[in-house]
Amino acid sequence: MAKKPVLVVMAAGMGSRYGGLKQIDPVGSQGEAILDYSIYDAHQAGFETVVIIIKEAIRKDFMDTVGKRLEKAPVEIRYAYQELDKLPAGITIPEGRTKPWGTSHAVLCAREQIDGAPFAVINADDYYGKAAFKVIYDALASMTDPCGYCMVGYELGKTVTENGSVARGVCQIDDNGYLTEVIERTSIETYEGGIRFQENGEYTDLPAETTVSMNMWGFMPGFLDEIDARFGAFLKEAIPTNPLKCEYFLPLPVSQLIKEGKASVKVLTSPDRWFGVTYAADKPVVVAALKAMTDEGKYPDGLWK
Repeated sequence: MAKKPVLVVMAAGMGSRYGGLKQIDPVGSQGEAILDYSIYDAHQAGFETVVIIIKEAIRKDFMDTVGKRLEKAPVEIRYAYQELDKLPAGITIPEGRTKPWGTSHAVLCAREQIDGAPFAVINADDYYGKAAFKVIYDALASMTDPCGYCMVGYELGKTVTENGSVARGVCQIDDNGYLTEVIERTSIETYEGGIRFQENGEYTDLPAETTVSMNMWGFMPGFLDEIDARFGAFLKEAIPTNPLKCEYFLPLPVSQLIKEGKASVKVLTSPDRWFGVTYAADKPVVVAALKAMTDEGKYPDGLWK
């Protein structure tokens, strides 16, 4: 019998632009973090197991806050640890490196806890909305192709902030609704004329309805073999040119597999607005939005009572 889909939550990022551990920052009326809401929505969608990826350095703070609350959650919580020294043989940590190795590496660090199940991947500090968890759970639960993956795409205009630039994976999609490529744009911002990104000092406009990835992916277990096989080659190329900041982002191996004809990625959609705390000034917006949804009855006042 096929294993039920597992939810993987990436919570090991440093949050440099935000200025703190936004993975555990309270946004709910009873001190809940964004990931509490994600786990609540995921459980309602059908997920029964959640793997949370953190760093050993934040373990105590995380367990004393989020971890303690999640003991009351009606799901199985497992933990995995993303550490700098979890590297392929023959590769060492560059002197002065403190930044994690990126989202693909994070998922690799959770391999044992995923335990051969289909899995969805999300960021801990992004609010995705109820619909997204339902569509990705249903897609994974019915998936039979070992090389068939999926992702939930969002309209760019529903994911930007007025408080600074953001990084987004701009999606290229074919006529059948399958992903052909994800192009990372690291300096997307709003301005009087709309939304634009900057590259090499030049600005290019992006339509608000452009589909972007918010790191909500659905994978079959074989994807872990693929990123494991490619990680060493990425590091050997990237470390010499950018030793302190190079990161192995999920869109890179996904795009490679698509181009090589080794995978297909169905782009799912969600009507919900995304909320996140890229910057500290974003927090009041998220708090207000979650309060409004609680007042409307979409969430109980206290998720784990």
